[in-house]
Amino acid sequence: MTLQNLRRTLASAALTLALFASSTVFAQQKYTAPATTEKDSWSMILIPDPQTYNKFSRNQPVFELMTRWIEESVDSLKTKLVLCTGDLVEQNEYINPKGPEANQPSKKQWEAVSRAFGHLDGKVPYINATGNHDYGFVSAERRSTNYNQYFPVDKNFLTQRMLREVTLSGDGIPTMENAAFEFTSPHGKKMLVLNLEFAPRDTVLVWAKKVVDQPKYQDHYVILLTHSYINAKSEHIVTEGYKLTDRNYGAAIFEKLVKPSKNIRLVLCGHIAAPDDVMAHIGFRTDVNAAGKKVNQMLFNAQALGGGWHGNGGDGWLRILEFTSRNTIKVRTFSPLFAISPTTRQFAWRTADYDQFEIKID
Repeated sequence: MTLQNLRRTLASAALTLALFASSTVFAQQKYTAPATTEKDSWSMILIPDPQTYNKFSRNQPVFELMTRWIEESVDSLKTKLVLCTGDLVEQNEYINPKGPEANQPSKKQWEAVSRAFGHLDGKVPYINATGNHDYGFVSAERRSTNYNQYFPVDKNFLTQRMLREVTLSGDGIPTMENAAFEFTSPHGKKMLVLNLEFAPRDTVLVWAKKVVDQPKYQDHYVILLTHSYINAKSEHIVTEGYKLTDRNYGAAIFEKLVKPSKNIRLVLCGHIAAPDDVMAHIGFRTDVNAAGKKVNQMLFNAQALGGGWHGNGGDGWLRILEFTSRNTIKVRTFSPLFAISPTTRQFAWRTADYDQFEIKID
């Protein structure tokens, strides 16, 4: 074989190997549209803090894309409930936003988030927690909030139908900021979602404990939804620097409510973030409650991904919680923003162990 023929043979082999490697990579990144993975499964969608979507006019359509996708996927995912971790807006009562930090006054932010969730009205129930940015002027200087104006109890009749218990807000009126919602899963399991305000007051925790202790809920699988609870090290948050005086953060919520309760089995929260750092937005821990049962506690956020605090709002990330007939929850992390185009669909799933896992619920 001549040197020239040898070179041609080696070049041909290299090209074949490159093509094989390329096809292997593309096979690994092949896009699969979200759907339940098991015959009898059903889903719950978890939306992280949407404040960065709503504080910029350019980002508001991204959040509407997310809720539109949830609306369109109700059947394929068998979605029965949508939960949001709070910080619906960047500022609750702000009239002159500074352009680089936010270009929408609070009224426009509240209108945007209400409009986006409006796509789900009458389609699927949703429960929204309140975060620190949903109170006061900029961030929890006091307990006043516009939440009830934009998310009144009758906004979505499907959510209203689930409402069972309620207590007074910081403004002294009954709202869904602190409320309990009941439903029966397709598997026949009785479930209760307990929604609590940001850094709940002592009176709210006392009320919540009385609710879950009622005999009619003693056999329910209780999910606690609240904004600030664990950090990215998966530690219970002990304290934060907000001006509110009557408040309880994660460690106190756990000791006063979660641990002594016998039926709170899952806690979902948001709040924690750092610019363009996935690991700074997530956390997970398991503890044992008074009944000796495991309580899974999950932090999920995305607000500073996609360009940091002034970026696109969080790259469209949300979590699909698939409840199986085997008493497990399959957790998957997905972005409708990446999934919308064939050019970016290969990035629509986050599949690392901390983004895709299964937990036992019984």
